[in-house]
Amino acid sequence: MNMPTRRQVILAIAAMAGGTAAYTAESFRHAASRYDEAVRNTWRHTTDKPVVDLAVNRELVRYATLAASSHNTQCWKFKIEDQGISILPDWSRQCPAVDPDNHHLFVSLGCATENLIQAAQAFGKHGAVSFDSAIADSVNVILEPSTAVTSPLFDAIPQRQCTRTEYDGRPVSADDLKALEAAGSGKGVHVLMLTEPAKIEQVLEYVVQGNTAQMSDRPFVDELEAWIRFGYDEVVSKGDGLFSGSTGNPVIPRWLGMKLFNLFFTPKNENDKYAKQIRSSAGIAVFVSEHNDKAHWVETGQCYERFALQATALGIKNAFLNQPVEVASLRPQFASSLGIGVGGASPLENHRPDLVARFGYGTEMPRSLRRPLDQVIVVSI
Repeated sequence: MNMPTRRQVILAIAAMAGGTAAYTAESFRHAASRYDEAVRNTWRHTTDKPVVDLAVNRELVRYATLAASSHNTQCWKFKIEDQGISILPDWSRQCPAVDPDNHHLFVSLGCATENLIQAAQAFGKHGAVSFDSAIADSVNVILEPSTAVTSPLFDAIPQRQCTRTEYDGRPVSADDLKALEAAGSGKGVHVLMLTEPAKIEQVLEYVVQGNTAQMSDRPFVDELEAWIRFGYDEVVSKGDGLFSGSTGNPVIPRWLGMKLFNLFFTPKNENDKYAKQIRSSAGIAVFVSEHNDKAHWVETGQCYERFALQATALGIKNAFLNQPVEVASLRPQFASSLGIGVGGASPLENHRPDLVARFGYGTEMPRSLRRPLDQVIVVSI
């Protein structure tokens, strides 16, 4: 969301003053302090590694919850069992407007899975992953003892974030591009690394088309509003959603945020924002799959999360640009522009674009939060 400048906020507050509750400087400082403490408690490495299996597995779940998820819905549940941990969809956190087929939901499960197995390795466990679509649509991770190895990807877990601001335009080196490509590829999933200006502009055209279509869809806008967290109190109490401060927008009470959202959330503002962000990026990564099924959606999530962790380890930021794959009517055209899909001319003929992300060098932004473990662990033995 492309929110207004500080001056516009001040003018809007002045115009709206007189019928709304005061938001004092003292209450703002208190809320900001609570938020800062929550960030420190959330985005951290374990200081004293536990040795009891149950405690270890709870820590693995904590690392898993630091993964990316669509709208930061955290649409997962974790079942701790004798042999390992199962990751299940939380159907109460579906987003039917932006994700009608639950594609993003299963991608999010894949992201959590990748964090879990990276953390398991650091705790001396090997995680063998399988997807069970027959009963519970669950991702099952069997954990077995192994030599503890702390990888750069594991180290990057508490630093990773989707950085939804402009980058500085610097190119990424050929060696780092290869590392990102390797990290983002998996079983039946490949990543296309687009760095040529003409290709980037081509993707921008589809982002603008997709964004315009979505913003003309009232259910999409209503769903997005429901997941935005405007103020510190709201983001701390909810522990989920898209934090306004993470995108460089003002941190304000929800009553004011909603009014400004309705005033300034327009196709032109959003498209101008995306144009600046995309043109400031070093490149765009498009994740493509061999098959359109839940198992490949989970695999795509694992590939994206590895990509994001590898990028973080290299000091590179990234953020989603999924409009070309979220708008169903655009996806075939977008695939064709990449030379993939039905009748495609590339070696990835008949593949399907699943995720889109831009990457480049930028600054750290305020962080989103996560829900407590007791809200996501459904069975613990």
